[in-house]
Amino acid sequence: MNTILVIAIVLLAIMVLVSLVRGIIAFMKSTKIDLETGEGVDATDMQLMQNKMMFNRIKYQALAIVVVGILLMFNR
Repeated sequence: MNTILVIAIVLLAIMVLVSLVRGIIAFMKSTKIDLETGEGVDATDMQLMQNKMMFNRIKYQALAIVVVGILLMFNR
């Protein structure tokens, strides 16, 4: 059981990292579009992507914390 939980933690950590990187890339693209246009109207798609990725990051972090809690309960 511990092995499965540790694998789940590693997978969730990887998903957190991927979401974080994708969110940062979306942020950089939206900032670049804002600087080029000066208006910010073209950046709505990238801003939505940034929000989605950062929400995913928070969700995966919460799941990882739950799995760590389950792992601690089983090891007591």
